[in-house]
Amino acid sequence: MQSATKPEPQPSAEAQPEDRLLAVSRGFEVEAEVHESVAAERPVLEIDRFNLWYGSKQALHRITMPIPNNKVTALVGPSGCGKSTLLRSVNRLNDLVQSVRITGDMRLNGDSIYDPRMDVIELRKRMGMVFQKPNPFPMSIYENVVYALRIDGESNRGVLDEVCEISLRGAALWDEVKDRLHDSALGLSGGQQQRLCIARAIAAEPEVLLLDEPCSALDPIATGKIEDLIQELRGRYSVLMVTHNMQQASRTSDYTAFMYLGRLIEYGATTDIFTKPVLRETEAYVTGRFG
Repeated sequence: MQSATKPEPQPSAEAQPEDRLLAVSRGFEVEAEVHESVAAERPVLEIDRFNLWYGSKQALHRITMPIPNNKVTALVGPSGCGKSTLLRSVNRLNDLVQSVRITGDMRLNGDSIYDPRMDVIELRKRMGMVFQKPNPFPMSIYENVVYALRIDGESNRGVLDEVCEISLRGAALWDEVKDRLHDSALGLSGGQQQRLCIARAIAAEPEVLLLDEPCSALDPIATGKIEDLIQELRGRYSVLMVTHNMQQASRTSDYTAFMYLGRLIEYGATTDIFTKPVLRETEAYVTGRFG
């Protein structure tokens, strides 16, 4: 991964159209509308003028946004708007793509994520990541949950047992699996597997929990259980979630950020974004008139 040295030239602002989304589609830079309610929160994560390119194609444009501590923040926007790219940049998964280069920074509780001295393995231990498709390890339910502790050298059975129970209860899965902890995790249903992945993520007590469309591969019943779980995590964990489902964002998050073509367009309290957004472009998207 390389750091970019100078920004790409931008079109003149003189002919910028009034519609922000049209302006963005024509290559103009637009100022994001960030509500005062966001700035009033203490951030767990600060994204600071972050740009990302895949080769010559710029995927993220000067994203600046604080992610509030112990709140659920949803990233919404049409497919291809950069939501997952931004999320994956937080734990530097995009480092694995050879053509990627970035400018700007992200800070996790004040520590620069992109500082050349940052140990990426240690960084990822400070985060939990849950992907679109459940990915339990081919081992027992118990060993899935305590995996992070095992690789850190924890062998005290009492500690492992306690963390396993607390994490499974936190993921609303304990009552369903407490009598079969040593059965293979691959025998669980899709929804149970996803909740197990969340239990595995929170067992390490992450500073931020990253959820990349955690319900997209699940049926409506399993989706409902994951949404209930996300609501239960509010106030206890800092969650940054990508979702394509507007109703899900409105039900589960405290704050919502609307993105379009790699830009942050509007960011504020979820109730405001869905009931009284500042921008008509945001209102058009959240009410389903486009996208």
